[in-house]
Amino acid sequence: MERRRFATCLLSFALGLPFVDVKAAESARVVERRANVASEGVRLSVRVYQPDDDRRSRPVVIMSHGWGGTAAGLDAQARSIAAAGYFVAVFDYRGWGDSDGRLILADGPREPVAGEPGRHTATVREIREVIDPIEQAEDLQNVIHWVVDEPGADATRIGLWGTSFSGGLVVHAAARDPRVKALVSQVGWFGQPIAEMPGPALGGARGSGTRRARGDVGYPPPGAREVGNLRGAPIREKFLHYAPIDDVARAPGCAMLFIAAEREELFANREHPQRAFERATGQKRYVVLPGIAHYGIYGEARDEATRLAIEWFDTHLAR
Repeated sequence: MERRRFATCLLSFALGLPFVDVKAAESARVVERRANVASEGVRLSVRVYQPDDDRRSRPVVIMSHGWGGTAAGLDAQARSIAAAGYFVAVFDYRGWGDSDGRLILADGPREPVAGEPGRHTATVREIREVIDPIEQAEDLQNVIHWVVDEPGADATRIGLWGTSFSGGLVVHAAARDPRVKALVSQVGWFGQPIAEMPGPALGGARGSGTRRARGDVGYPPPGAREVGNLRGAPIREKFLHYAPIDDVARAPGCAMLFIAAEREELFANREHPQRAFERATGQKRYVVLPGIAHYGIYGEARDEATRLAIEWFDTHLAR
């Protein structure tokens, strides 16, 4: 292990990159606290990590989990990035982890509350553990809105870090909010424009929207597995309006790092992170981590991916 760390340091020196010792960063003192963000009336749970006894404003890194994940699973990476000198906010999308889900009317009448205009009593259902890219995009945007007024956060230096499904969501956000100055997208999926959707997928998404709009179907049960073994069923019609691969070129002021797994098994790198890198118009970098499959980014390659992320933020946010 020490030999590998020495080799990494030597390579970083040769390439003119700052060397980040993730193990040393993890041992630095970091404090954690909890906060809440209101996103379209839904409470999102946020974990904030900051260097201990720090009174300075720090550059911000907002981290978001992938399909079926939660903020709790990003604790180690969040602590490493915070220890490197960042204000880190990690959140659960609505209906996942510690965040509330959207409430919808269930069966039964909606009754007005006497003497209180606009208030009603009703039986409701909480929508949990589904994949709605438009709602998740709004959640990420609202965390950005929230963080700019947080003590210790430098609103002029905001970075995003997204993994897997969120690897596309961070690009979607950067294309719409010029306050985002840098992002890291690891093993990211970047959607599919309508013009490239196969006929059956397009028809299925539109049919899903029609059935839901007419009240013929409701929402999937929490954590349903409809796409391989991924936890959380997609709201298919929402994907008709979500293709971050088309957004990449719309954020020239955001420095973008794309990290891919050499043995990616969930999608083709050439159609997602590599294609996104090629379309990016600002400062950019594409790194393929050798020998790992998709989930190796959370296992054997976690430290290397975190080191690359910190280096990128150090270059494009910290200075």
